[in-house]
Amino acid sequence: MESFSLILAIVVVTALAFDFTNGFHDTANAMATTISTGAMRPKVAVAMSAVLNLVGAFLSVEVANTISKGLVDEAGIRPEVIFAALVGAILWNLLTWLVGLPSSSSHALMGGLIGATIASAGVGAVHGDVLVTKVLIPAIAAPLVAGIAAMLATRLTYSLGKKADGEASRKGYRAGQIASAGLVSLAHGTNDAQKTMGVITLALVAGGAVAPDSDPPMWVILSAGLAIALGTYLGGWRIIRTMGKGLTDLQPQQGFAAQTSAATVILASSHLGFSLSTTHSVSGAVMGAGLGRKGGVVRWSTATRMFVAWGLTLPAAALVGALAEYVTGFGDWGTAVVAVFLVASSAVIWKLSRREVVDHTNVNDTGEAEPAGVVTAAMAAVTPPPAAGAVTEEPVPDFPAQATSERTPSTTTTV
Repeated sequence: MESFSLILAIVVVTALAFDFTNGFHDTANAMATTISTGAMRPKVAVAMSAVLNLVGAFLSVEVANTISKGLVDEAGIRPEVIFAALVGAILWNLLTWLVGLPSSSSHALMGGLIGATIASAGVGAVHGDVLVTKVLIPAIAAPLVAGIAAMLATRLTYSLGKKADGEASRKGYRAGQIASAGLVSLAHGTNDAQKTMGVITLALVAGGAVAPDSDPPMWVILSAGLAIALGTYLGGWRIIRTMGKGLTDLQPQQGFAAQTSAATVILASSHLGFSLSTTHSVSGAVMGAGLGRKGGVVRWSTATRMFVAWGLTLPAAALVGALAEYVTGFGDWGTAVVAVFLVASSAVIWKLSRREVVDHTNVNDTGEAEPAGVVTAAMAAVTPPPAAGAVTEEPVPDFPAQATSERTPSTTTTV
């Protein structure tokens, strides 16, 4: 085997940087609903999510193998190709984080890898059957399945809770939310941390550091788990705000139903080796839970922007990855140019984010209300309010700001 070269070291560091952005970009998947309903304090929520992401990274390597052995032809890949792919994925993650849109880190990585591979070795180096069956089909099916499951679970939850004691029910659903949020965090670590493991393993194979068809080495698993956990702890507050308050107004019953449904879908896909987007699953579940409560509505203007971002993720990351691969083809100076461009672009995006700081102190502030969309207004007009006997959310002393919003029915909220 060849020695661990400089370019290989650069690829590993860049992959871990992507894993870090994946962590703070996708924190909202696990904790947005828990934070928005006041079930947990923001900083405590992201700390718990970080620990469980780290644990989840050690539970499976099926998704990692899908990426390192199935999506592209290992024989046509150089370490520079992996580096170019990661550049496309990181920049897309940072751009969507800046505007607060919950797009898929997974698809950004897939897109960057596909674009860079095509630029380097041609279309034939991409395994189309794997792309369709384990990436594209799950991308469409996951939000639909999670959304329908969450909507049905929400309706069942409210139906069963009509005669329940209000205080006991409130405490029970809060506990359920915390447990289900932990399950989503565990599932996220199991699914998303593996993607970085797969990319690093693919780079190690391409650089001759490990044998072809190898599983991720233990140091790869550990470093990927730590990187995603650190990113999760810092919290992607902009996306947490969108997921928790921007799509719909959730009560603990809905939050519990959404997170449980999403976690089930994510864990099942991890077991089957599907490179599933946790963002798609959780977003679909949140919207389904929003529609599952009588009087609940979805802010379709926000959802539409999110859908557009989903559709652009693969091609946009692929385009950047292909361009980066073209530049790295000029040799070491080309790789250096791409690296400088990545660092400079990341710095500019961070600087722009400082113009309006979003953190744990204002993550539940929704800001100025958006004008109501046609679908939202129509649903609000024809859907009756929650039944009188249904369990309603009580104010929580520790969260005075949330308490006011939780007592306000979503049908009266202008969106």
